[in-house]
Amino acid sequence: MPRTKNKQPKLHVKRGDLVRVIAGNDKGKEGRILRVFPKKQRVIVEGVNLRIRHVRPSPQYPQGGRIQQEMPIHVSNVMPLDSNGRPTRVGRKWVEDPATGRGRWVRYAKTTGEELDR
Repeated sequence: MPRTKNKQPKLHVKRGDLVRVIAGNDKGKEGRILRVFPKKQRVIVEGVNLRIRHVRPSPQYPQGGRIQQEMPIHVSNVMPLDSNGRPTRVGRKWVEDPATGRGRWVRYAKTTGEELDR
């Protein structure tokens, strides 16, 4: 069913997830997601896709110079890790709280079936 009210794009990863890069120059590396850009479908992973950036002197960098910085990669090139440390696909399921009767959508690992959302 198409989305009618909430039109923001949903991704299979969130900030703070531990992921493995499955394609590209950094294939096989693992790291935590630092930032997510849903509209551009890109993520910044800690220690992945490092590039050298030249910066002018500023209050933050008084000397200026060259700094190494993580750059975004496409979200399709990363897979979250399950509790066993293996990459997994992500599913969504509706879970109801028995005490309150309220429900919410949670992400779960397809390999182990456990929830990825805490």
